[in-house]
Amino acid sequence: MRIFAYEHGKTAPLGLVYKGKNYCLSGLLRLYYFQKGKFLPWGYDLKWLLEKELLTPTIMKELQHYAENSKVLNRFLMTGKVKLLPPVLPGKIIALGRNFAKHAKEQNAPVPVEPIIFEKAASSVIGPDAPVVYPAFMVKEFKKEARVDHEVELAVIIDKKASKIKAKDAMKYVFGYTIINDVSARNIQAIDFKKTQPWFRSKGIDTFCPLGPVVVTKDEIKNPHNLKVELRVNGKIRQKDSTKTFIFKIPEMIEYITKYLTLMPGDVISTGTPDGISPVYPGDVMEAEIEKIGILRNEVVKESL
Repeated sequence: MRIFAYEHGKTAPLGLVYKGKNYCLSGLLRLYYFQKGKFLPWGYDLKWLLEKELLTPTIMKELQHYAENSKVLNRFLMTGKVKLLPPVLPGKIIALGRNFAKHAKEQNAPVPVEPIIFEKAASSVIGPDAPVVYPAFMVKEFKKEARVDHEVELAVIIDKKASKIKAKDAMKYVFGYTIINDVSARNIQAIDFKKTQPWFRSKGIDTFCPLGPVVVTKDEIKNPHNLKVELRVNGKIRQKDSTKTFIFKIPEMIEYITKYLTLMPGDVISTGTPDGISPVYPGDVMEAEIEKIGILRNEVVKESL
């Protein structure tokens, strides 16, 4: 199943890509549950569905059979273009640093022997085609030293509450995958490194977390550790690798993270970026692409004061 969120008035319904066409998943789910004697309110998002266990693998299988009835499905056919929003609004984003050996090398850092984790602000999330704002204070305070980088990463969406999970059971807690661009204020990160301070502020600036364009459920991606990853700026390739070169695989990530903190439905793990990080500037267009998921496109714009 390929799920997206889109703007519709003051709400953000969920959509479904089915056989190349877009359908209103929110409406279809309401009808599905209505016929089971349950009422779903308007305005729910993917995180809410996961929290309420209303979109489990069993339910998705039932829903797929239900959707194969063309008379039912065609009632929810979407035509025309829609404005895509982040497919999930996570409670928290836990990211991995230096999960590709070549990326560790380009940062003159040792290859990690255990996962390096940090949090990226949930308030920095934006959707496909939304602008990444190049902060005015960066130019004013740092002048030529100012640097904002792209970082394409595979994002893992958590399905259910996960605490102290063993690697062998970890994939049971995965709902699906999307793309994240871990935009980073590189010069600020370098300053914080030197001061031995956390680099949270360099990662959490508003608009520095494009997410999307869709969530692909795990049943459609049998092996998330063999996906091509690429990022282009103005059409030119800057990053290119495969998730098969992860240092730590997804089950190891989940085991390590949940040793220390509980992951909740809708939370996101950002799995690390390949080498090739480089600066972007206002006017640049970033295209983060991951095999079997799609392309996450965002333009960098100058902050207007």
